[in-house]
Amino acid sequence: MIHNQEVNQDLESRGIKFIMDTDGSQFIPWSAIDKDDVVIIPAFGTTLEIEHLLLDKGIEVQKYNTTCPFVEKVWNRSAKLGQDQYTIIIHGKPKHEETKATFSHSTSNGATVIVRDIEEARQLGKYLTGAKSAQEFYSEFAGKFSEGFDPNIHLKRVGVVNQTTMLASETQGIADYFKQAMVDKYGSENLKDHFADTRDTLCYATNDNQDSTYQLLESNADLAIVVGGYNSSNTSHIVELCERKFPTYFINSEIEIKSANEIHHFNYHQKEKLITHDFLPDKHPLKIVLTSGASCPDTLVDRVLIKLMSYFPEAKSLDEALKDF
Repeated sequence: MIHNQEVNQDLESRGIKFIMDTDGSQFIPWSAIDKDDVVIIPAFGTTLEIEHLLLDKGIEVQKYNTTCPFVEKVWNRSAKLGQDQYTIIIHGKPKHEETKATFSHSTSNGATVIVRDIEEARQLGKYLTGAKSAQEFYSEFAGKFSEGFDPNIHLKRVGVVNQTTMLASETQGIADYFKQAMVDKYGSENLKDHFADTRDTLCYATNDNQDSTYQLLESNADLAIVVGGYNSSNTSHIVELCERKFPTYFINSEIEIKSANEIHHFNYHQKEKLITHDFLPDKHPLKIVLTSGASCPDTLVDRVLIKLMSYFPEAKSLDEALKDF
């Protein structure tokens, strides 16, 4: 339903079955699902292809549709861009469920291409300027563009939307890049004919978490602990921000903290679990940044906080600390 193992395990314990995993591997074949089943559309939304498949089976789709309204906002923005003959550039991870869903909806309205980061945006810009050939585009961006996409035609008018859990600063940087590319090629007086100045489409929870993390970076903490699902895009971005200043440990629950001397954490760059000893410096007072991804329940963060406090018996109780705060 969301990228948090704790939440999904809780749902499974209550009898909810998952049709596929986050990589699209099928757990339950579509042939085993019929009109009497309740199928819940997750927060990421789903592709038009899957939606039509369910409707053809007679399954009530909208009644159990939990698509995030901020994701739907992106779809609506994409539809408007397509209607106005702009090509939709999606800033997102091509294999992420939300980006797959947004791409599916977007391509029904107009030419669409996905860029993962600013580097891919710059590479795409070379086709906008004519520095690279169309043939190179089809190879370099294979699987990331809509059917019939022609870089010689479809990069003359563009607008940028995003996977709602991407870093706001990165999306803005990509939009600014294409805006300047259009100014350089067509002149500032013709900008509106070539660039749709879309406002940011990040969800408020992701945006709030990112803004709060930037504020935390101004503190002089000794380490950071980030709580969230290991396959959560927005949580990995929070980790990335914290790593710029602090030794950072990415965990999915308090269970990963084995003792005051041992923590099991995730290296999202290498996609592997690590074990670190003596992760808590022998320092008094010790300052720890504790934050989480947008999809992480508050109760989970609370459990991590309580476990960390248990290693400091001389510290104030949580209630006392909150009163002082």
